[in-house]
Amino acid sequence: MNISKQKGTKDIYSDDILIWQFIEENIRKIAKKFNVGEIRTPVFEATELYMRGVGDETDIVSKEMYTFLDKGDRSITLRPELTAGVVRSYIENGMNSLPQPLKLWYIGNMYRYEKMQKGRYREFAQFGTEIFGSASYLADAETILVSSTLLKEIGLSDDIVLSINSIGCSECRKKYIGILREYLKPRIDNMCDSCKVRYNKNILRIIDCKEEKCNHELKDAPYITDNLCDDCKEDFSNLQNVLTNLKVEYVIDKKIVRGLDYYNKTVYEYISKDLGIAVGGGGRYDGLVSTLGGPNTPAVGFALGMDRLVLLLKEKNILEKIKNNVDIYFALFGDTAHLIGNNLMQTLRNEKNIYVIDGDISNKSPKAQLKYASSKNAKFVCIIGQDEIDKNICIIKNMETGIQENINLNSENIIKYIDNN
Repeated sequence: MNISKQKGTKDIYSDDILIWQFIEENIRKIAKKFNVGEIRTPVFEATELYMRGVGDETDIVSKEMYTFLDKGDRSITLRPELTAGVVRSYIENGMNSLPQPLKLWYIGNMYRYEKMQKGRYREFAQFGTEIFGSASYLADAETILVSSTLLKEIGLSDDIVLSINSIGCSECRKKYIGILREYLKPRIDNMCDSCKVRYNKNILRIIDCKEEKCNHELKDAPYITDNLCDDCKEDFSNLQNVLTNLKVEYVIDKKIVRGLDYYNKTVYEYISKDLGIAVGGGGRYDGLVSTLGGPNTPAVGFALGMDRLVLLLKEKNILEKIKNNVDIYFALFGDTAHLIGNNLMQTLRNEKNIYVIDGDISNKSPKAQLKYASSKNAKFVCIIGQDEIDKNICIIKNMETGIQENINLNSENIIKYIDNN
């Protein structure tokens, strides 16, 4: 019996891996420009980290986590998100003693046992950035600028809408929850079972329920954005001014509350215009570091779903732009030709002008080698056999025009030919 991959997982290879690498290369380039340092944390953590950090009433903790007992009877969980793990690392490694604000980025795999959706698997990857030590709206703007810069660099800025909201501070929310509870009290019996549970445990999540009957009951609901304290109003207004000044397009969506308990003040999401799916999001979480036992530290961050970015880029036929086409393929016939050809290939690979070089390693027939070169979209084929060696030449074939030329058998002439054609 064949062993297959597990439901909700995938193999990434061929054309898909090229898109992943394209995104990752841009992430590293942008992180460097914004002076954001990389962090890598374990793929599994103590279950308590997520119970305390993410919130035991969230869907993630109550329904979706991969949790098990290890051989020491310790409760271990494969990470369902990465912010809590980064915060744990921040506390455990005493990063508060480093110059603040501290900016960190990551790419990592997450695990949630949930119903699969388009571009969402049970094992999925995210790119994210966390900023510790700044309570200013300027740090919120920086996380949005990092994420929106990435979307622009990879060609998706016109395909995705940035929606922002504020869910206020603890005082705002306490007051608003009372107002919302009174509004929902005569309506909650008409709403879905999930919202009935949320009414007592996590009432803010009712606001972004997608059930039609719940939306009907919520059509005149009060929103927290209209019930902010003066400080939170000013903070949210300042954020909008910065984004407008930076020419970062956004819309205000009063229904955004995010699905994790640790958020406060700024929250935001990126939504695909065509597919209507969330690509990522983030927000401020000023209380999480202290909740997990660290010093009182303001923080803000975001995460983008890598799988969904790949999905959107495939829709845009990005492969034609990023495919790693071969500059020159060496078709080699005979042991002596392979020795000479391998030497030439290494010389060209070490050139300052970086070429993509490939060559025969299977002793294929001439016809098979040319066919293989064509499949790799090689621009040129350098043909070397014993006849060419005896004449101290090689045959260069332009695969687009079909024109062949004989040139002297040395790296300088091959480089000159490639550069001039």
